[in-house]
Amino acid sequence: MGVRPFFFLCELAAREAVAGASKKKQKSQKKQTAEADKGDERSKLNLRENQIESLLAPVVEGLGCELWGLEFMSQGRRSRLRVFIDRPEGVTVEDCERVSRDVSDLLDVEDIMPEFYTLEVSSPGMDRILFKAEHYQANLGAVVDVRLNFPLEGRKHIAGVLVGLEDEEIVVRPQDEEGEEYVLPLANIHRARLVPQFD
Repeated sequence: MGVRPFFFLCELAAREAVAGASKKKQKSQKKQTAEADKGDERSKLNLRENQIESLLAPVVEGLGCELWGLEFMSQGRRSRLRVFIDRPEGVTVEDCERVSRDVSDLLDVEDIMPEFYTLEVSSPGMDRILFKAEHYQANLGAVVDVRLNFPLEGRKHIAGVLVGLEDEEIVVRPQDEEGEEYVLPLANIHRARLVPQFD
C-alpha cells in the first residue's frame, strides 16, 4: 500500500476546511434569510393589526372599555384575533361578551378579516403584554420578559427590570444587577410581558 505524499494530505485538509467554512457560511446565510423573512412577515402582521386596532378602538371605547391591544395570528386557513380590553375597575365577563358581539358585527360589515377566523376577547391579565410606548412608560420599575425579532448579542430572550424608555427604546436591567443594561428598540420587540411579582 502506497503512502500519500505529505503535500497531498495538506491539500486535502485545506479543501475540507474550505468546504466546512463554505457550509457554515451557507447555513449562516440561510438563517439570516429566514430571520429576514420572519421580520417581513411580522411587519405585514403589524400593519394588519394597526388597521384592525384603528377600526375597533372607537367601538370598544364606546362600550366603556379601553382597547389595550390586539394580536392577529395567521394560521393557515383559520386565523385568530385576540382583543384585550381593560377598565380601571376591572373587566367582567359581561364586558367581554358585549365587546365580542359588537366587534364581531363590525368586522363582518367591514370585511377586513379572512373568511374563517376565531375572535377572542379578554382582559390583559396580570402578565399583560405591553403593546405601546405608553404601556412601557406606565410600568417603569416592573419586571418584564422580552422576546426579540432579531438577536441582540446572540440573545432573543431578555428578562429584567424595565428601567427606562427614551427615543423609541427601552432599557432593561438584569434582576441580579450584575452585567450591563440592555437597550432594546421597540421596533425589534416581538413581545414583552409583565412578570407578576408576589412577595
